[in-house]
Amino acid sequence: MENILAQAKRVAEEAEVFMVSSEETPVQFEANRLKHIQSKQTSSVALRIIRQGRLGYASTTELSDTQSLVYNAVETAQFGMPARFELPSLASYPRIDVFNPHVESVSTEKMIELGEELIAIITNHTPDIVCEALVTKGTISLQIINSRRGQASYRKSIFSLGIEGSLIRDTDMLFVGESQSSCHPLTQPKEIADVVLQQLELAKNRASVSTRQLPVIFTPRGVASALIPSLMAAFNGKTVLEGASPIGNRLGQQVFDQKLWLWDDPTIAYRPNSRPCDDEGIPSQRTPLIEQGTVANFLYDLQTAALAHTKSTGNGSRNHGGPPVPSPTTLVIAPGNTALDEMVNDIKQGLVIEQLMGAGQGNILGGDFSGNVLLGYKVESGKIVGRVKDTMVSGNVYQVLKQIIAIGSEAKWVGGFVNTPPLYCPSLAVASKG
Repeated sequence: MENILAQAKRVAEEAEVFMVSSEETPVQFEANRLKHIQSKQTSSVALRIIRQGRLGYASTTELSDTQSLVYNAVETAQFGMPARFELPSLASYPRIDVFNPHVESVSTEKMIELGEELIAIITNHTPDIVCEALVTKGTISLQIINSRRGQASYRKSIFSLGIEGSLIRDTDMLFVGESQSSCHPLTQPKEIADVVLQQLELAKNRASVSTRQLPVIFTPRGVASALIPSLMAAFNGKTVLEGASPIGNRLGQQVFDQKLWLWDDPTIAYRPNSRPCDDEGIPSQRTPLIEQGTVANFLYDLQTAALAHTKSTGNGSRNHGGPPVPSPTTLVIAPGNTALDEMVNDIKQGLVIEQLMGAGQGNILGGDFSGNVLLGYKVESGKIVGRVKDTMVSGNVYQVLKQIIAIGSEAKWVGGFVNTPPLYCPSLAVASKG
C-alpha cells in the first residue's frame, strides 16, 4: 500500500489507497439436505487520486501490478468529476467491537450441524415443508492510507444463520422464514426455528379480507420489506443533491408522526454493518435522521458533503469495490411503549403484515409501495384468525408514517442492518380476490 501511495503522490495532488481482504465459508442446504460447501478468499486494492482538481479511480485484484493501477487512475482522472473535498488527515477513531476470534474457529462440521438442526426442528413440526438454509462465517480486513497521513484499519467477523421454507398444497403456497446475523457465532438454531414455527401456526387457518382501506400492523420484517427502502433513498445525501428526495428541502421540518425516531448508528458493538470508520477514513458516529417526526440529517460521504456545504457523516461506502457513495450502515427505529398483542387487540378488522413481495418495485423515490402479501394475517375482533392469500396492499411511506397509532415496545434485528419495532398504522389500501 505504501508503494502504491508513493507512486500516486508523484503524479497527483492527493491520493488514497484502500485495501480489503475477505474470507467467507457458506454452507448451503437445499430441499432439506446439504447441497454445497465452499470457501472463498478475495483481496482487492483501490486507488483514488485528485489530479488537476479531478477525481481518478482504479481498482484491481492483482495486488502486484501497482504500475497499472496508478496508470489507470491517472487516465480516469481526465474524465473524472471535480473533487470538492480534501482527504482526511490522521484522526482518532471510536473503539467499536466488531471482531470475535471464535467465529473463525467454528468448524465446517459444526456449521453443517447447525443447519441440519434448524431444518430438523421445522420438518418435525411440518413434515412436508421444503426448506433452504444457509450458515455462513466470514472475516473482513480493511486498511486505508492517504497522502495527508490519514490511516485506518480494522478487522471484522460475521456469522449468519437463516432458513426459508415453502409449503405447497394444491394451489396454496406458503412461504416462511427467519434469519440472524452477528459478529458473534450464532449457535442457537432453536431461536430462529421458534419464529418459523410461530409463523406456521398462525398460517394454519386461511382467512380472506375484502377490498377496502384497513388498519395494518407491520411487524419488524414488514417494516423492513415495505418502508425501509424508500427511507434509505430519501435520506441519502446523493439523492438529496440531485433533487430527487421528497424530503430533501425539508430539513428541520416535521414530516412524520411525532412518535417516530430514526437514526443511523455504525457504533453498535458486534453488528455486521458496524465499524470504527467509513470507507474513506471518517470516524463513525451515530447520525439522527428523524427526531420526533422532524427531518434531522441526511447521510453524506466526503464528496456529497462538500457539494452540500456540510460535513461527511461517515457514511462513505464502497459497494462491490467501486468509488465511495453515501450509504446507511445500521438503521434503528426507536421502540415505543405498546406491546404487539395490545395493537392486535385494538383492531376490529385489519392485517398484520410480515413480508411484502415486490414492494421495492414501486416509486421508491416518491415513497410509493405496493406488493403482494407474501406472509400476513387477518385480524378480526382483536384476534389473528388466519393467513391471507391473493392479497395486495399499497400506500405511500410518507402518508403511512405521518400518522402512526402506536409503535411496538419490542424491537428486532432484520437482515442484520435494521433494528425496528412493529408499527401500527391506521389505514392502508388493501385489494383481495376474496
